[in-house]
Amino acid sequence: MTPDSASARIPEWQLALLKRHQLGIGYLEFALQWFAPLARSLAEHQSGAERPILVALSGCQGSGKTTVGDYLCSALAEEHDLNAVALSLDDFYLTLAERQALASSVHPLLVTRGVPGTHDMGLLRDTVAQLLEVKRHGAVAIPRFDKSLDDRRPPADWDRMAAPVQVVLLEGWCLGARPEHKDLLTVPLNELERNEDPDGLWRGYSNDALARDFLPLYQQVDQWVMLRAPSFDCVFDWRREQEQKLAATLPAEQASGLMDDAALHRFIQHYERITRYCLDELPHHVNHLFTLNDQRRVSAYSHRLLPGGAS
Repeated sequence: MTPDSASARIPEWQLALLKRHQLGIGYLEFALQWFAPLARSLAEHQSGAERPILVALSGCQGSGKTTVGDYLCSALAEEHDLNAVALSLDDFYLTLAERQALASSVHPLLVTRGVPGTHDMGLLRDTVAQLLEVKRHGAVAIPRFDKSLDDRRPPADWDRMAAPVQVVLLEGWCLGARPEHKDLLTVPLNELERNEDPDGLWRGYSNDALARDFLPLYQQVDQWVMLRAPSFDCVFDWRREQEQKLAATLPAEQASGLMDDAALHRFIQHYERITRYCLDELPHHVNHLFTLNDQRRVSAYSHRLLPGGAS
């Protein structure tokens, strides 16, 4: 069978997804095996809830969260007739000007997007609340962040999602992370923490943001999904692939603003502490755990009930 004849038998929504994420047809076999059953499970959970549900999808940088979230929302819409929307925690970063102000008033490392404390959690709460509102009709504005410019896009460029919505899927690298005991923050974890945050002020600020802003959000989550990397060592290679894919979609003048390997090595150290926490602790606290190999393929899946009856 030729590639053309094979693609002719694939639903248009799946072909469109492959195009959006620059993937080959082989991804569909992988998705149908592992993530189509998850879409069915989420659809069943929503029908039992008889209200909009919030699904949290966690995984380290480059683990494939955005693609999986897009697949799930597309499958829920096309195969289960549910209005679903995918949100990325990345789209709720503070603006560059806001992070520059934090860098000046609190700590220089807060100019770098990523860790808790660099997100506009008020905007996220408002957006999620609008999408989960049972009787809401009309469009909800979905913020978008431009990583090539390191800034939030203007509201005129945000997406609009028609309500009512049945499933809201929120994906983010640190979702599920919980604040550490302050004593654990005193010992630097890597060169960045040792040289640029010797007194622990930056990591303490981020830890406080987890307690203040993220724990209340977790109380709203109906289903937890995790893409678990085999180790933190994968993050650099996976994140570099993200940069290369993004560069391929941008004009040369914008692509020049993306990170080279040296900048990327420093960048991922911002995330190391919380990523390692999530890899160790989060698998015990999710409904759906997909264990990945270093090629981002699923090597194992487990499902569990969580306290409170979530399935």
